[in-house]
Amino acid sequence: MYLSVKKNILNKEMITFLIIGGINTLFSYLVFSLLIFLKVYYIAASVIATILGILFNFKTTGTFVFNIKDNKLLFRFVGVYSFTFVINLLLLKIFVSFKLNLYIWSGVLTVVMAFVGFFLNKKFVFGVKK
Repeated sequence: MYLSVKKNILNKEMITFLIIGGINTLFSYLVFSLLIFLKVYYIAASVIATILGILFNFKTTGTFVFNIKDNKLLFRFVGVYSFTFVINLLLLKIFVSFKLNLYIWSGVLTVVMAFVGFFLNKKFVFGVKK
């Protein structure tokens, strides 16, 4: 049973999702860095990089991971993105209250939230039957 669960979790779609996630992270970081280099105020740079990152993430995830190009799904995608962001922040707050090492636990959360994001996007965004 363990092998079948492991095989189902680490299928081609999930691996592609993780690779695309790395590309999306790099894209957002590069946009933020470019804006900082251009002397844009850091808060504005962060907001702009986040918005562009979400849009880029939506297109790359939809196209390369789930083979879906329907722009009408953007609001659902933003909903999943927002949900995972809030859950991540709440868990970080709990870790802080217990004085846990945030370097370690934020790394753990990154992996956990990647899996959560994948399954939520698969079920509620790109897997919804029309």
